[in-house]
Amino acid sequence: MITSIEITGIKYDLDDTTTKYVTKKIGRLDRYLPRRARGSVSAEVKLKQVNLDHGNKYEVEVMLSVPDKIITAKDSTVNMLAAVDIVEAKIATQLRKYKQATVLHVGGRKILSRFKRSYERELQD
Repeated sequence: MITSIEITGIKYDLDDTTTKYVTKKIGRLDRYLPRRARGSVSAEVKLKQVNLDHGNKYEVEVMLSVPDKIITAKDSTVNMLAAVDIVEAKIATQLRKYKQATVLHVGGRKILSRFKRSYERELQD
């Protein structure tokens, strides 16, 4: 669970329900991080209410600082909690790409070494 989450409301009064929901959704994003990065990650969430002529619109921006990179996502909808869900999905896909790029994948060595061994056996016969 991401423990350092800073939630701010811009022209929006933060209530207990919204704060708990954002903490739950953004805090669970650590499962997509590499293990070495889980301790040093911090999140900054900005919840903003935009008044339009025909009604209200809510905007959510999440900035996740991971080692060597800052990952951001932003979205706006007519419902605050729906905007949080959309931004969470965007951040999750970016974190998957980050993990894919940073973690060394050494699982393929066994196949190549097996091929080399079998090829050497063919030469000996």
